[in-house]
Amino acid sequence: MRHLFLIPIFFLAFACKPTKPEAEETVSVDSTFTTPLGKTFEIPVPSEKLLAQFEEAKATFEANPEDVEALIWYGRRTAYLGQYRQAIDIYSKGLEKFPNEPRLYRHRGHRYISIREYEKALADFEKAAELIQGTADEIEPDGMPNALNIPVSSLHGNIYYHLGLAYYLTHQYEKAYEAYLKCRESGNHYDNIVSSTHWLYMIQQRLGNPAKADSLLAPIHPDSTVIENQSYADLCLLYKGLLPLDSIMPSGGGSPSNDAVRYGVANWYLYHGDSVKSKQLMQELTDSKVFTSFGYLAAESDLIKIFGLR
Repeated sequence: MRHLFLIPIFFLAFACKPTKPEAEETVSVDSTFTTPLGKTFEIPVPSEKLLAQFEEAKATFEANPEDVEALIWYGRRTAYLGQYRQAIDIYSKGLEKFPNEPRLYRHRGHRYISIREYEKALADFEKAAELIQGTADEIEPDGMPNALNIPVSSLHGNIYYHLGLAYYLTHQYEKAYEAYLKCRESGNHYDNIVSSTHWLYMIQQRLGNPAKADSLLAPIHPDSTVIENQSYADLCLLYKGLLPLDSIMPSGGGSPSNDAVRYGVANWYLYHGDSVKSKQLMQELTDSKVFTSFGYLAAESDLIKIFGLR
């Protein structure tokens, strides 16, 4: 019973309609994901809304196969179903037609991160960063809009943000720092400032440069307006000494924003010398079912690299 959702995904999303049974194409649909720590999670059952959005994106692409925008949304909507490998395949086929489209590398790289293929992600983001040199930045529409339905990120910012993340997850901190600096410089929206500053600060703490880490908090102010990245804003206020540690720990279950805070706090304990508490919090985080959140990925990577878990 637990995999019944695969039936509507298969027939709504991936079924062919051959005239003969032998012409049917077998399409692999992922129902579970196993992390590098050996934890296996079920792919969440998609909502009717997500399935409907996927069907619309798929139909739009099939009607306009030369439209790169339609292709991108087909891949994005596939990924929102938890079908990351299929989304990667969509982007890969798209790159055969549009080999110089940075958005395809940006989105494929994101999904390589989701399945922990970090070297492939790095290659994609580095290529995307190369392709945007000398081009005007553009707002990137949200697939899952925030409460105000105001996009807060740009193509250049997202490329550098995810490039920095891929470097961070592979513990290449100097390169991660340079990427996040470029991310922060890509736009003045406060949501961009807090998200990039969070990583910049953590990286310099990891590198043993607390004074430099503190200097990076200059743009952080408690009265600034945050639309989407409240978790990063709260962490930055913690780092600046404007919020107490016990005031920001989330009480709810796993979610991308909660995981971001949990990882930030776990990392805070680590660079303040309490590795036992840090490890405990990271292990608790990786019991969360949100196994593709950036906080989860960072905790998982640290447990393997720093704490030697497998």
